[in-house]
Amino acid sequence: MLIGAAPQGAHAGDVDHPDTGQESRVTARVAELEARLGDPTADGNDLSYAHLLAADEAGEISETGERVLDDVVLNADFVPREHGGRLERIDTLVRVMRQVFRRDVTLGLGYGVTSFMAGVNVWTAGSTDQRDRLARLLLGGGKVSVAYHELAHGNDFVRNEFEARSAPDGGYLLNGAKQVINNADRADAWVLFSRTSPAPGSRSHSVILAERAGLDADTYRVLPRYDAVGVRGCHLSGLHFDDTPVPADALVGETGKGVELALRAFQITRSAVPGMALGAADTSLRTVVGFALGRELYRKSVMDIPHAKATLSGAFLDLLVCDSLSLAATRAVHVLPDETSVYAAATKYLVPKMLTETMHDLSIILGARFYVREGEFGIFQKHIRDLPVLSLGHAGSVACQATIIPQLARLARRAWFSDDPAPATLFRLREDLGPIPFDRLTLASGKDGLSASLVAAVDELPSASPEERAVHGVALKMMDELRQLQEASLALAPQDRTALASPATFALADRYAVLLAAASAIGVWQQARDGADPFLADPAWLAAVLHRLARRLGQQPPELPESVDARVHDEVLRRYRERRSYDLYNTPLAG
Repeated sequence: MLIGAAPQGAHAGDVDHPDTGQESRVTARVAELEARLGDPTADGNDLSYAHLLAADEAGEISETGERVLDDVVLNADFVPREHGGRLERIDTLVRVMRQVFRRDVTLGLGYGVTSFMAGVNVWTAGSTDQRDRLARLLLGGGKVSVAYHELAHGNDFVRNEFEARSAPDGGYLLNGAKQVINNADRADAWVLFSRTSPAPGSRSHSVILAERAGLDADTYRVLPRYDAVGVRGCHLSGLHFDDTPVPADALVGETGKGVELALRAFQITRSAVPGMALGAADTSLRTVVGFALGRELYRKSVMDIPHAKATLSGAFLDLLVCDSLSLAATRAVHVLPDETSVYAAATKYLVPKMLTETMHDLSIILGARFYVREGEFGIFQKHIRDLPVLSLGHAGSVACQATIIPQLARLARRAWFSDDPAPATLFRLREDLGPIPFDRLTLASGKDGLSASLVAAVDELPSASPEERAVHGVALKMMDELRQLQEASLALAPQDRTALASPATFALADRYAVLLAAASAIGVWQQARDGADPFLADPAWLAAVLHRLARRLGQQPPELPESVDARVHDEVLRRYRERRSYDLYNTPLAG
């Protein structure tokens, strides 16, 4: 595979913006990226799984992969269109990045997702000059890191000790250390969550954009690199500052508003990153389907063993569930920005959790080959090591549940069974959306149109066929579950409405996330019934998804019609043979 040289100085004018509509643009972008990355199973591809595994063994990110992503100016996908980039929708960014994560989580995270996570803070609250500078930096091929947490305090970043003290002659002096920062050693700028007041509480922190080129190199240092079990090629290290001066215009947003800014930025990144990770799970499912079709056990192919067949179908359903929730959350950023806080947290909590469980189930089918670090199935063990890293990131699962818990009683009192359903566009895979409303994201909400869509669907779902009746029956049980959740949330004691809540309250947050996933899947099917994809239009997949989610909630729904399992299994085989993605988009793949 021939790789083009990286551009020496791409800038805003290098990004072509043909006026062909959002869907046409993202479809073309995904196809371009897929073609440039090539068939990962082909021996002659310098970005084959074999080459990516070799880079992982060496503990390095793929140089060839980074050159390709430089060449296609992937950083432009992290820069809003109004600043010269390609970013116009969060759900379409997820689709683009999914192609990278399909090959290598290290490449997806190590090349650019960190820059996206850092940049969101500046797009949300930065000055015009800061946004312009960051856009030029990224479109020129640079990288930006973000540092929220410190090891001593974990996700409790309000207790962070890293300081940005006011300097006597203006500006700030940076003091202290930040650990486990991706690309700290090679970033051109760092977004630093910093203490600007010694007082306790949420108004004592601010966000600083520190650009390497303007810093006194004698006053800071990059800390040694960490060794990691997953994403071994990512450059994880840290930074230590000792009275490093930065100018007053390094402040992003207002003094003391750092916590608020971080929580608003999280709504975008928590919605987006889990959906990107579906690419790695897609490859893992594809790898195990190939194993099951090509291996014999007890004089039959592994695929003919009922347990293996059911496991592969279940993994496919899990990907559809995760993609449905990811779709609703990312589109909610545009459509329901005042409700996004809880949807983003639910997505960041549930999707990595489900994908990790799915990978474990798939590993059982591979058996001993799951441990092999090279060859035909070596990519599976890399993905199963890499994916859990995304469940941590800048907010672990418990932190996401802690975001949901304080909102449960308010939602139970104000929203559930009384709100209007979410607009249909929330569930339409390819419909255009308006610009990202960075300034309209709110920290908490008393609204929940997504759950209202679940309630409304019970009266709207057809019940003519056996599959439709199965959907309707489980949807009724889901609505009953929401009613029980409402009663339990209203009865919460004051302490159980905080991050110090009991384990039982954390279980309520889990149940709520599952119900949001069910509502998302129902909404996707309702909008796809008259669409061009015959599989998404079929109620069989929704019946199977809701059945699976009901069992996750501890329910015992009636057995599904045999036609449902057959339809899902046939689709698993069709997409494998036709090289199409195992997500909602059914995207053609290079391999």
